[in-house]
Amino acid sequence: MDAILRQSFLIPGPEMTEEQLPDQHGKVHVITGGYSGIGYELAKMLYARNATVFLAGRDVSKAKPAIQQIQDEQQTKTKTLGKLEFLYLDLADLQSIKSSVEDLACRTDRLDVLVNNAGVMVPPVGSHTRQGHELQMGVNCLGPFLLTQLLLPMLCQTAARAPAGSVRVVWTGSVATELGRSVALFSSEGKPAISMHDQAHNYMLSKIGNILLAAETARRYGESNGLVSVALNPGNLKTSLQRNMVWWQYAIAKLLLFPAVLGAHTQLYAGWSDDISVAKHNGSYIWPWGRIARMRKDLEDAVRPDAEGGSSLAEGFWAWCNEAVKEYM
Repeated sequence: MDAILRQSFLIPGPEMTEEQLPDQHGKVHVITGGYSGIGYELAKMLYARNATVFLAGRDVSKAKPAIQQIQDEQQTKTKTLGKLEFLYLDLADLQSIKSSVEDLACRTDRLDVLVNNAGVMVPPVGSHTRQGHELQMGVNCLGPFLLTQLLLPMLCQTAARAPAGSVRVVWTGSVATELGRSVALFSSEGKPAISMHDQAHNYMLSKIGNILLAAETARRYGESNGLVSVALNPGNLKTSLQRNMVWWQYAIAKLLLFPAVLGAHTQLYAGWSDDISVAKHNGSYIWPWGRIARMRKDLEDAVRPDAEGGSSLAEGFWAWCNEAVKEYM
């Protein structure tokens, strides 16, 4: 309960804001779900600092007006050398993701930061991806996992020529992971216990999965390839993520929600702060609005392999995800 309160009330101010972001000219970033909510706010910050930003999603009719709005707003401020581009990406269809990555590779030869921001929360019971996976596990974990795997060659190649620790993958967790001993919802081999009727359970499951994937990515590609991978709780924010809540749930939640821009500050810290490097805080979990968190004991055990005294749960969940997506690699 203490962890929930510390992530929801009386939160210290952002550790990093757009004013502290170094010039991003020549840098390329991908934000999934980048044309609304937190991703939109982050895209604005990066664009203003001269970055090339790909806003990845499946709805070009929403992306183009968002891009135009960011550009129009920036014109009233300072001149930017930044670029905003739409990248078609459907995380609910594993078969389509490779084509999106191939499209990106035709448009850039580098990728500095991948922000796995897009997600879905408590959709109607029975919602599934095109391949039949429970929708939240599919969109929040399996889709981002496959996307990241397919982008690893570009990320690692960029890391080889970029400043140390600057090439990163950011995964999105949630305060919902604090609701009980959530790692107990996975088998000892890493298979998630997906519910047929409890969508809040499945949401929590997918978000703990992202914490596991962030840590395992850091373990596999940190020291060997110079890649930084972290997970974060962006905060309790006013975004379209609550669109599937029933009215009374949303009415209560609305009283506890913060502006989306604060969540973008959490992402900014995770993706661009010098506090994090390959050797320091790689694989960590970040609280709002940019605080390195001490993981719960069960999570600490889950992200460590057997050889280091852990349970290897993150390694097992990685293997489960890999098995689910391998035919689409």
